[in-house]
Amino acid sequence: MADRPSDEPRSGSGSGGEPSIPDDVWEKFLQDSERDLRSAPKEPSARARMVTERLREQEARGKEPEGWRTGPAWQERNGRGRRRRRVGAVFAVLLAAAVAVVAMKPSLIPGDPFGSGTSDAAASPLPEETAQPTAPPSSADPRVPTLARPFAGSPAQQWADGEAGIVLPKATALGSIPRARVELALQQTRKLLVDANLNPEVVAGGRPEAALSVLDPKQPKLLDDLDTALRTPSKDHDPLSLFSRFDPKEVKPAGKVIKVRGRITFKKGDFAGVAVHADYTFVYPVAPADGSDEVTRTIVRRVIDAELPDPVHYRVTPGRLNLLRYDEDGGNTSCDVYDGYLHPQFPSRTPTDGTTPTGPSVDPYDRSRPIGQADSCGTVSRT
Repeated sequence: MADRPSDEPRSGSGSGGEPSIPDDVWEKFLQDSERDLRSAPKEPSARARMVTERLREQEARGKEPEGWRTGPAWQERNGRGRRRRRVGAVFAVLLAAAVAVVAMKPSLIPGDPFGSGTSDAAASPLPEETAQPTAPPSSADPRVPTLARPFAGSPAQQWADGEAGIVLPKATALGSIPRARVELALQQTRKLLVDANLNPEVVAGGRPEAALSVLDPKQPKLLDDLDTALRTPSKDHDPLSLFSRFDPKEVKPAGKVIKVRGRITFKKGDFAGVAVHADYTFVYPVAPADGSDEVTRTIVRRVIDAELPDPVHYRVTPGRLNLLRYDEDGGNTSCDVYDGYLHPQFPSRTPTDGTTPTGPSVDPYDRSRPIGQADSCGTVSRT
């Protein structure tokens, strides 16, 4: 450390009239000066100058030493970074596209988050029908059926699908009639309903062999009349009174589902057997067989009273049903056509058979009204 000149005044003014430097200020000046000397840049050594020169030459030739943004480690890290950015960019594009699609068509979101009122959430299945309704279903839905949604706008959208809609009550003994005979009567009735109205081959005009097999051949004229109706349909022998059939040359099913709503009850019959009452409505969505994508629906309601008589007391075939009544009401089918097929009417097409509905308008979904009372061909309020 440099010594302070001994002849410099320690305080007050110097000989030249300039103020003297206080001791603490002088001490700080000396410390700062020493630190600056230690940190001053040193001249690079010969080896350092050689390495620097070599790096400059490599850089001039466009080559950087490995490990400086060009080595494998850096390239791998940079590659991962690019992939992450690319994935992030793709995700952002997909998210933007999804938002745009949903904005244009909110119905694509499950449920009805925007309260549009067109969600299938309202189409949750109805509970089983346990008694005759007292009123028709709610007012008409404005939506129209399509191939993708053939029950849009129909109360049947909440009905059961196919055989699931024919639910048998729990069989119980009826006095001296054992539970097993009651169960047999119910099962035979269900087999009749399923084959006559839900079997795809029968609905397409085929012969209802399974349905015919549960009927008693000893019941006078029954099977003969049904055979005649299926073979040569006419006004007096119309197979549609018991079977649902469409002409495959005219229409085709719009999907694989037929909607079903109804109930079955049983009691002790008049012939010492089990009497079964069935009341069901079937909804058939169809499209023209010519390839058009227009969809309409035909609604058929059937009421059947059958009995499984006691073979001990009556001359019957054991295990076979006797039909006591079978009534049918059809909705959206041509009037006065007796060729053995249902003929749906499409809104965009004029009927070619010359039949025009003349009766009052009825709601084919109304299961609260009696069946088989209309004598004339009426219009339907909805399909």
